[in-house]
Amino acid sequence: MRIGFVVNDIAGETAGYTTTLIAREALARGHAVFYLPVDAFSLGGDDVAAAHARRPPREAAGSTEALVAALREAAPERVGLAGLDVLMLRNDPAEDVGARPWARLAGVSFARFAAEAGVIVLNDPDGLARNLDKLALEHYPAEIRPRSLVTRELDEVRAFADETEGAIVIKPLAGSGGRNVFLVRSEDRTNLKQMVRAILAEGYVLAQEALPEAAGGDVRLFLMNGRILDCDGRAAALRRIPKGGEARANISQGAGVEPVEVSDAMRRLADLVRPRLVADGLFLVGLDVVGDKLLEINVFSPGGLGRLAAAGGPDAAPAIVDALERKAAIKARGTWPNGLLATL
Repeated sequence: MRIGFVVNDIAGETAGYTTTLIAREALARGHAVFYLPVDAFSLGGDDVAAAHARRPPREAAGSTEALVAALREAAPERVGLAGLDVLMLRNDPAEDVGARPWARLAGVSFARFAAEAGVIVLNDPDGLARNLDKLALEHYPAEIRPRSLVTRELDEVRAFADETEGAIVIKPLAGSGGRNVFLVRSEDRTNLKQMVRAILAEGYVLAQEALPEAAGGDVRLFLMNGRILDCDGRAAALRRIPKGGEARANISQGAGVEPVEVSDAMRRLADLVRPRLVADGLFLVGLDVVGDKLLEINVFSPGGLGRLAAAGGPDAAPAIVDALERKAAIKARGTWPNGLLATL
């Protein structure tokens, strides 16, 4: 297969990224791997979409460190998107909100041309467009979500805080990585205006009731094809443990990681979100769970699988590449069904 990975930029890729794990597994199996930064696309007058991509050599499959080193040394080469078998959208639009707002949706936009040419695009670009930010969570059953508010009005945030027993969490609607996420307790209310202002610079404010169980961290549960990602009998799930004095459980904020067993509550959450994920063509997603509540659904470049494997958890890359190979084989036989998630 020829597999493309859309990323924010080459310099930002690391050996521990989920994308790197998947790419190394594919390369080790003999597949051609291409990295497509979001600033490297082009479209000619013949409506042929392409990208100036980086292709690591087969010899770089020995380790994720070797792959990243080879990737940075590789010279860009023009690759037509229609010539790919699979295109994985692994860029995080939230990373480009500030410095490169023009790049935020470039991956989704150009990936549509690949999909129209018959390339298997994961996650589906139209499905991603319906899940651009955390507002998508509000489409899921209220029973599995914390009480929440989306607004740009400071007074509404204050009223929500007054009505909520205990603390609240406020965050940007389109943020990621824990940036501008604040835990607001009763003693923090005097600083609420400054916190809200910081978020308003990025767009809308999402306020959620703070769940007491979150003090011990949250669980990132991975779903593939709408089901809990199974790795030879082990579920791809990790607990993110905030470092001392930190309320955020984001890995980028220094949170620790440990493998975790999947509870009945997590399985129920997966069952409840599956129909919409399948309908939107969302192949690989990460659910952020606390207790029996769903805090976020990560559909753009859900990460953490590298840290999970390093912490003694399962290596999910083989199962993911297995699924890509099955999809490509089914498509090659001409029996490709409607909807990318109709089959494994």
